[in-house]
Amino acid sequence: MSEIKKSLNFLEQIIEEDLTKGMKRSQLKFRFPPEPNGYLHIGHAASICLNFGLGIKYDAPVNLRFDDTNPEKEEQEYVDAIKKDIKWLGFEWAEVLFSSDYFQQLYDWAVKMIEQGNAYVDDQTSEEIAEQKGTPTQAGTNSPFRDRSAEENLALFEKMKNGDFEEGTHVLRAKIDMSSSNMLMRDPVMYRILKRAHHRTGEKWKIYPMYDWTHGESDYIEQISHSLCTLEFKHHRELYDWFLDQVYDHKSLRPKQREFARRNLSYTVMSKRKLLQLVEEGYVNGWDDPRMPTISGLRRRGYTPKSIRDFSEKAGIAKRENVTDLALLEFHIRTELNKTAPRVMAVLNPVKLVITNYPEGKEEMLTAENNPEDEDAGIRTVPFSRELYIEQEDFREEANKKFFRLKLGKEVRLKNAYIIKANSVIKDENGTVTEIHCTYDVDSKSGSGSEASMRKVKGTIHWVSIQHGLEAEVRLYDRLFTDEAPDSHKEKDFKEFINPDSLKIIEKAYVEPSLATVSAGDSFQFQRLGYFNVDPDSTNDKLVFNRTVALRDSWAKIEQNK
Repeated sequence: MSEIKKSLNFLEQIIEEDLTKGMKRSQLKFRFPPEPNGYLHIGHAASICLNFGLGIKYDAPVNLRFDDTNPEKEEQEYVDAIKKDIKWLGFEWAEVLFSSDYFQQLYDWAVKMIEQGNAYVDDQTSEEIAEQKGTPTQAGTNSPFRDRSAEENLALFEKMKNGDFEEGTHVLRAKIDMSSSNMLMRDPVMYRILKRAHHRTGEKWKIYPMYDWTHGESDYIEQISHSLCTLEFKHHRELYDWFLDQVYDHKSLRPKQREFARRNLSYTVMSKRKLLQLVEEGYVNGWDDPRMPTISGLRRRGYTPKSIRDFSEKAGIAKRENVTDLALLEFHIRTELNKTAPRVMAVLNPVKLVITNYPEGKEEMLTAENNPEDEDAGIRTVPFSRELYIEQEDFREEANKKFFRLKLGKEVRLKNAYIIKANSVIKDENGTVTEIHCTYDVDSKSGSGSEASMRKVKGTIHWVSIQHGLEAEVRLYDRLFTDEAPDSHKEKDFKEFINPDSLKIIEKAYVEPSLATVSAGDSFQFQRLGYFNVDPDSTNDKLVFNRTVALRDSWAKIEQNK
């Protein structure tokens, strides 16, 4: 039993304790409550995996509730994108709900609070209210409107609702304690005037509830048992409970708010406001740019639902803020794609290689293994001919003994093909090698069983037949920022750390012809180069591949050499 408890995270321990104390398992209910003002990112994925994971573990419903209380920033586009991301991650919600579903109930409760003397209308500006709140070490001062009669407050609140006042002239505040040590308890604003159309309620409302008033009451309406929030809401818990006190009828389940550390990832930013800046100011090509930490960006880059779920599980649930190394996320996608991605050959920076003793016009089909990690992946055939493309970096005219690729006078094996020996080169007027002339060992064909085929050479390189290869655009994505924590420098703008080499586009790469019928989202290992997937921009006439991740963590080497 003790071993089982060790495997529980602290939130699961809280739930288990509640069940021990008498809460019924049938009362367990969770929710994921995004605000529809942007696209979800890898930090939200942690919360999604947590809440929906608890739902699976305890066979409990999980609501998808949109906290849509700010019509200035919320759009249907974000609602649709959030639904798509959650489904893509592999989770199903019990109900799709909106805080706006409860606007009338929230308003009715607010009226009761006014009648009971627990809320009042304040005519002051936001600046005046903020000044009167005091400081963490100095008590605030009461609003001059704090002791208005219930009748006057009800009349003013009705006018606010009807749109009789301009924005910023009146707010409804809870009457709590202006000397509280918790600044959030110093008569917080419950409603403000906003004459903006809402994406669901249209022009019906001229006042909108604040998040703190809305969130806990929505949990209560939905009978959420455990409202799991990130640590920045820890100080809000006292207010969450106070607001529940105003409506709780002791016959229903009372929600419990508990907090966990949000997911921070190195070499990126997690603020939706800052991510929006990157989009609007053109540093990236939209919310789904593969350099973005958004779920849609990760999906387009080639990350899989499983890799993100595995990453979230491995990173765990913490009580304190911390930064998770991006390398852990990359490790999980490498691990998965190593098992599942077919191996193919592609040449990104081509140089022509001619096998001078291979008959002109001859071509043959060679056998290649699709994935040595998957016995069921099978084999494919790859066309071979006299003229090939190889990577420029795989050839040097002269090199030391540690260079195990092709050099003049030395041999390498062409993957799945023959052993070749470089004999001479052709250069252009700038001295750049444009052709490498080689000869091949006729009897060295891979898998033929001949003595020559089993001859050992130190290097193996990949290739693509010029006659058969397909032209492709390849987008090499790297980390968007050069700094591990780009938004931690108070004296600098986080955008100063944008990596100028975060995207390199190779317009004319060449891939083997087996990729002629690929579909958007298909993943492959380009042998010796990395893992790549087909971008949605790809067409039959123009193949486009994104690099998901390199074969090895090159950044680790960079850090070690600093």
